[in-house]
Amino acid sequence: MRILILEDEIPAYQKLVSFVKDYYEEDIPHDWARSNAEGKEFLAENKYDFILSDIQLLDGVSFDLYNEVSIDVPILFCSAHDEYLFEAFNTNGIAYILKPYTQLDFKKAMEKYQSLFIQGDYNSLSHKTISKLKLALQEEHNNYKKRFVIKKAKGIQLLNVSEICKVEASGDFCIATDANGKRHTISSNLGTIHQQLHPSKFFKINRSELINIDYIENIESHFKNRLLLKMNGIKEKVMTSSSTTAEFRKWLEQ
Repeated sequence: MRILILEDEIPAYQKLVSFVKDYYEEDIPHDWARSNAEGKEFLAENKYDFILSDIQLLDGVSFDLYNEVSIDVPILFCSAHDEYLFEAFNTNGIAYILKPYTQLDFKKAMEKYQSLFIQGDYNSLSHKTISKLKLALQEEHNNYKKRFVIKKAKGIQLLNVSEICKVEASGDFCIATDANGKRHTISSNLGTIHQQLHPSKFFKINRSELINIDYIENIESHFKNRLLLKMNGIKEKVMTSSSTTAEFRKWLEQ
């Protein structure tokens, strides 16, 4: 058995490897790609029993890869996308787990894929199905968050997304800092919030922080291929990780 993992986030990839090992009770040989380009190279040279795939990769959505390369093995999608896309997956009988997922979620999805494949009920992704999924993804993108409801001691307040300059993970919650330096607690994890914000405005510069391009005041080079960012309204500078710097530079020039 050999599998392909398409996942751009290192912690998510490590979690999937751990879940696969626990499920099969042994190490399963695998290849790992963080982009469609890398995935295409692996698929051209190797055969796999199944694929674990995120939707948003470093160079675009994985649907583009599956539209270009014919895939005749089961794909288990792992992503933070929900609502429109989740309904589209269910309608088309595609195995899917929603981030942040647990070992139990993974086990149930694996059992679903195995039962469909063994019974001969698994249908490989067709161009028509991929078009439906991409349309659902576009519908979801058209509904990016415009504001968050923030619970305060004195009641409920609204925080406009346009006023957020940084979002930082804090346990199971996140702290959003606005342009005035005020901090607001959002009852969602960083992965969920990231998917709710427009990708042309917000970028995940490291494992725990999202920044809004409209509030970048200055950018400085730092050691180990990192960048220091001075954000309006925030005293402390934030830093890209070495693994996100190259993609961040490309994002800035979009």
